[in-house]
Amino acid sequence: MTVSSATTGTSSASTSSANSASNVTTTGTTNSTSIDWSALIQAEVDVKLAQATSITTKITANQAKISAYQTLQTELSTLASGLTSLSTSIVNSLATNAFATRAATISSTGDVSASSALSMSVNNGAATGDHTLQITQLATAQKVIGAAQSSATTALGYAGTFSLGLAGGSSAAITVDSSMSMQDVVDAINAQSSTTNVQASIVQVSSGSYEMVLTGTQDAADISYSSTSGDDVLNKLGVTDSTGAFTDVLQKAQSAEFALDGISLTRNSNDISDVLSGVTFDLLQPTPSGTTLNISIGADTTQITSALQTFVTDYNAFRDQVIAQSATNSDGTASSSAVLFGDSTMRDIMTELQQVLSGSVGGMTMSDLGLSFNSNNELQLDAGTLSTVLSTNLSGVTQLLSAQTTTSSSQLNVVNTGTSPQSFTLDLAVDSSGNLTSASVNGDSSQFSVMGDSIIGNAGTIYAGMAFTYTGSTAQSITVTSTSGLAAQIYQIANTNAITTGSLQTMISNLQSQDTDMQQQVSTIQSNAATYQAQLQTQYANYQAAIESANNTLGYLQALLNAGSKN
Repeated sequence: MTVSSATTGTSSASTSSANSASNVTTTGTTNSTSIDWSALIQAEVDVKLAQATSITTKITANQAKISAYQTLQTELSTLASGLTSLSTSIVNSLATNAFATRAATISSTGDVSASSALSMSVNNGAATGDHTLQITQLATAQKVIGAAQSSATTALGYAGTFSLGLAGGSSAAITVDSSMSMQDVVDAINAQSSTTNVQASIVQVSSGSYEMVLTGTQDAADISYSSTSGDDVLNKLGVTDSTGAFTDVLQKAQSAEFALDGISLTRNSNDISDVLSGVTFDLLQPTPSGTTLNISIGADTTQITSALQTFVTDYNAFRDQVIAQSATNSDGTASSSAVLFGDSTMRDIMTELQQVLSGSVGGMTMSDLGLSFNSNNELQLDAGTLSTVLSTNLSGVTQLLSAQTTTSSSQLNVVNTGTSPQSFTLDLAVDSSGNLTSASVNGDSSQFSVMGDSIIGNAGTIYAGMAFTYTGSTAQSITVTSTSGLAAQIYQIANTNAITTGSLQTMISNLQSQDTDMQQQVSTIQSNAATYQAQLQTQYANYQAAIESANNTLGYLQALLNAGSKN
């Protein structure tokens, strides 16, 4: 009789850990007994592993909840990101919110095409208003041409040096030797154009007739030329006469002349950015006498509309996730996919958002913007209603949506409200020269940093993101008052719960901690089960050996008895 045994380790909660144990069959000489030793061992090991299987099921359920919470975090982060441009309404050149964006419209009075005469760009925060513009002349660069030459590539035989540049600017020395052609002279001039701001070219007037052209690269500046040694090269090419003057001026250098709101102005370029702050004019052509360009600069309300449409989409996406996690079966029980069914954290966030949407600011509500809930309780936007209110009450819309900050002193100017504006009294201290030295709240100067005349809320404080400039020179206490509109409030709720320190993250961290502890329990149970399995295999192998020995003895005795009976 053969007795065999095998020992296998356990690496998971699977009940297959003892399947490799040996099957032993013991056969007596007079009776046969077949015992499935593997099944006996596995049954006892499975009892030990049952608890690990139960714990693993809990870990899997926790992981499903973690995934659901993370999805909610992602949706809230998207919601917060989309509301950034609506949450603040500071208007300055650095502002990026939807209320600071500007657009310009140009129309004309008289026989002139507005788009042909003027184009313009407007920076964020530029002052709104209406203006008139008349363009008398455009700024131009000087352009001169020389006399006809029979070849552009034949050596000229001239040797000399001349100075070239623009009046009031840098010049460079250009050296020509006798082997150089007119094309070589042009190349030598262009090699210095970054210094001289003068470019050269060759025009083929007709077959066998070539003329050199010099062009200034800056408007309203004459080309300056002088021969310094050797041949007067440009004179020999017919560009200048014997007095050094240009023989043929194709285009004279001149400044742009125009009138803005009746004020006559002159600039040396057609691209003008120093007349109205944040506004650049690109003059394209003079306007005929008696005609006027009418310019209107206002808020670019398309940015507000786009941001609100994004908000509707993002809000509904989060709402859909909440609904999915609240789904029930036909019998009213929770759906198997609704792993957060009845979760109070998720429900509280949804309640907060709905409470904000049902509120009012400055006597206006979300319905004034065209926002409402449809029959499926989805948020929707009526574009017509929004368009009307944006054109008739933009200030009301701004107050309804954004965070706004004002101060009790005209010497303290608001640069930025941040996304969580506060109301407080700011105590300002100055030195003997009237320079700002500190800004404190309730005696605490660590909340704000002072840099020159700027006051900036420090990161990690409730004032982070707030910024001011102080134009005064005396110590004083100034009241800062902030209000939060609907977009600012929803941004705070969404952002707070989306970040790694929010309520959803707390739930995630707790579940992850539970999983770590339970996984350790599973590992311990599996290790103990593996040890127990090895012990059983050894023990049952001994049983098999004992049975084998007994069967051998029984066979021997039977043989003796049989032999005795024959005698």
